[in-house]
Amino acid sequence: MSEVVLAYSGGLDTSVCIPLLRERYGFDKVVTVLVDVGQPKTDIERGNLRAKQLADEHYVIDARKEFVKTCLFPLIKANGSYEGYVLGTAIARPLIASKAVEIAKKTGIKNLAHGCTGRGNDQLRFEAIFRATDCRVIAPMRELDLAREWEIEYAREHGIDVPVSKERPWSIDENLWSRSIEGGRLEDPYFEPPEEIYEWTRSPSASKPTQLVEIGFEQGVPVSLDGIRMDGLELIGQLNQIGGEHGVGRTDMIEDRVLGLKARENYEHPAATILLGAHRDLEHLVLSRAELRFKVMVDEAWSELAYMGLVEDPLFADLNAFIDQSQKRVNGLVKMKLFCGSAIPVGRQSPDALYAQDMVSFDSQTLSQKDAEGFAKYHGFQARLLKRKCS
Repeated sequence: MSEVVLAYSGGLDTSVCIPLLRERYGFDKVVTVLVDVGQPKTDIERGNLRAKQLADEHYVIDARKEFVKTCLFPLIKANGSYEGYVLGTAIARPLIASKAVEIAKKTGIKNLAHGCTGRGNDQLRFEAIFRATDCRVIAPMRELDLAREWEIEYAREHGIDVPVSKERPWSIDENLWSRSIEGGRLEDPYFEPPEEIYEWTRSPSASKPTQLVEIGFEQGVPVSLDGIRMDGLELIGQLNQIGGEHGVGRTDMIEDRVLGLKARENYEHPAATILLGAHRDLEHLVLSRAELRFKVMVDEAWSELAYMGLVEDPLFADLNAFIDQSQKRVNGLVKMKLFCGSAIPVGRQSPDALYAQDMVSFDSQTLSQKDAEGFAKYHGFQARLLKRKCS
């Protein structure tokens, strides 16, 4: 019997993949794997229902806590951001792919499939994991060069109920960290996104009163919200709700894909915006100037590898080693003000702060201002010397 494991989301692309794998590739058995990384329960339920109707065997794996611990906490410590994108979809793909690989090994199946197109990044993120095995990789959307309108019609012909139409052809991907929306008229970079595409965030309004939230960190990891300790799954979920009420975390950007294509992308990520802003602010309180300068380069390299899905590259482990070492002193509280779509740090404190108020204050008598004169005499010395020689 010819069998294949399909990384399954329940959306249009992966749903039409099931009959395509039978009709175009001749597989007798299609096994679907749906990985829960924090998408809405209704999406999980619909995906399970479709898979049970279409697939020969179906697995659903709750990986939410693993996603937080192994993906999102390292991302926060690395200030993960690629060109302003908080890496929600990107950071989840290798984990989803690894779960599909686990099922393939468990069932002894030597074929792995995904529903990614040949124009985007996800094909690379899945296949960086898939191709590390001895399995054959199948990508129907790419190999058959399928257009989205064709998929919608094909789904209709095969009685597949999917939540897209030619009028609302949005391609949506959600997990705990972010929600992405693309496709249709959004592909025109000059088209203003309609309010209907947003679900996590309200339209920012100055009429809504400001709200303060306090985030507690231990070794770079968020551990509390407004003084209440909670696990990462609950904390991120609550911040998504709170931040969304203030319109925090909308991104409309032109993104450079791995293949070199520029794409217009729209994202929602309230918790990510709040937590990354708070974490960066706390780092500036506790890390030295040299550490901060060097870590910017490390964070950028980390984010690029995560964007590409290269989380098994040796460099990724090397970067994480430095980042983990740097985070040992990133402990404390950051107060964030949420207002009209913004999340602004307005207060911070840490037992490991390098801030010395008694020295920096205008009223300080700890240091004598006269001591700085010697330093000032040599500051910029070479530039002044060159200027004299050239005058």
